[in-house]
Amino acid sequence: MQFTNPVLSGCYPDPSICRVGEDYYLVNSSFNYFPGLPIFHSRDLVNWNQIGHVLTRESQLPLGIKSGEGEATFSFTGIYAPTLRYHDGFFYLITTNIKHGGNFIVTAQQPEGPWSEPVWLKWEGIDPSLLFDENGKVYVTGTGGPGELPGIYQAEINPDTGDVLTERRLIWEGTGGSFPEGPHLYAIGDWYYLLIAEGGTEFGHMVTVARSRTPFGPFESCPYNPVLTNRSTGLPIQATGHADLVQGHDGSWWAVYLGIRPLGYPFYHHLGRETFLIRVTWTADEWPVFDNYGKALLVNEGPSFYHKEQKEEEVVRDDFDNGELGYYWNYLRNPVTEAYSLASRPGWLTLLGMEQGIDGTEGQTFLGQRQRHLACRVSALLEFEPARDGEEAGLTVYMNEKGHYEIAVTRLDGIRKVLLRRRIGSLWKVERETELPAGPVVLAITADPSTYSFSYAVAGGEEAELGCGECFYLSSEVAGGFTGVYLGMYASGNGEPSSAPAQFDYFEYQAEQVD
Repeated sequence: MQFTNPVLSGCYPDPSICRVGEDYYLVNSSFNYFPGLPIFHSRDLVNWNQIGHVLTRESQLPLGIKSGEGEATFSFTGIYAPTLRYHDGFFYLITTNIKHGGNFIVTAQQPEGPWSEPVWLKWEGIDPSLLFDENGKVYVTGTGGPGELPGIYQAEINPDTGDVLTERRLIWEGTGGSFPEGPHLYAIGDWYYLLIAEGGTEFGHMVTVARSRTPFGPFESCPYNPVLTNRSTGLPIQATGHADLVQGHDGSWWAVYLGIRPLGYPFYHHLGRETFLIRVTWTADEWPVFDNYGKALLVNEGPSFYHKEQKEEEVVRDDFDNGELGYYWNYLRNPVTEAYSLASRPGWLTLLGMEQGIDGTEGQTFLGQRQRHLACRVSALLEFEPARDGEEAGLTVYMNEKGHYEIAVTRLDGIRKVLLRRRIGSLWKVERETELPAGPVVLAITADPSTYSFSYAVAGGEEAELGCGECFYLSSEVAGGFTGVYLGMYASGNGEPSSAPAQFDYFEYQAEQVD
């Protein structure tokens, strides 16, 4: 039975996968969003359901700016590519916190958690991976660090203490592509296979593989390299790379990998790097071959144990009634707990704006979820009576601190207003503002592949459009960074903490069809 890629749409990059019996688990990078590292479960490799996050406590996931560091750039920091493995009754997760401590390992007996406190490693570079070998040894594999040659480095490690047990060694430089990274080492049959990404996480991205009889090499490059790439093609998936292999419980082999679905010309993408699935077979001389001659396609034949694509909910609505937030919600960095409440007004989400707005780099009041469809609509009912000029709350389309649009309720010159503002790099502009009567207001953002449209409606009134903005300017190609667009709620005091609470009765995400 055929399935349609991506298997996780929206900003779910750098997938890593492992299998326990007939259950499959997958994690993705989360950068500066909290909680960190979303974790998913599947029984068929196609339909994935989020079961939690790996990093749920600030002690596991510090994301603030260090003292004396100055402003950090949000979209390039936080948690980078993880690797998830299962061994002897425990799940092991190894990853990198770019600004806070570097590489670390956390463990859990259940994938839903709770996960342990970090075990920090004296190990340079990013994209770390673990191999639990049948000989009892454990290997850590990652990229070069400061002052080292580009390539893949490896050592033996004690994953429970974090002690690196042997010399750090360069084991493969790749095939010559830029930024050799994202390594995974596998012991399969009589070989050790090293799967890596090359070419940078852009349109030249690719997957390459090498093998050796020993874990430290020498490694022989696969004659079919790159084994996966869509570079220099007109295919609708691009920037394919950073793959991880898994053997199905029926004996088949598969890989998850990241890719993008670019739009327009010049190309742009704003949903972020997504998770895709592809079949892997083996040649007579024991090399892995990715389906479709190493080309990523939207429609593929699924595993033998895949029977039906689950129907995606067309509307996901949170009425804030059950006292806790769903897994699809994220904060920007570590949340200021007093800025959020589901208890102060039961059935409502109450936000209190902090000093910084979403242009800032710490302490923002923001709660959002990934944009998962090129065409969608979000709406929320807001009650907010700003107590002074500058206090504001509303909805935002957020790529990063230098690229975002928002529709907000605020007070200007003592008058309550609704406004549309856009920030593109160092430029920002209030596109339109209009007086708003007292009382609740429904704010809405409607997206199609090229445009975001912003509208509002007061109680008993018709919806009025306030303006629009191009998706292009919130793309990675313009705004930069490694993330994708989030759609969410925010509040700000714009210079000092707000005294007036912003209260949201619901937030609704509705997928729409692309013509």
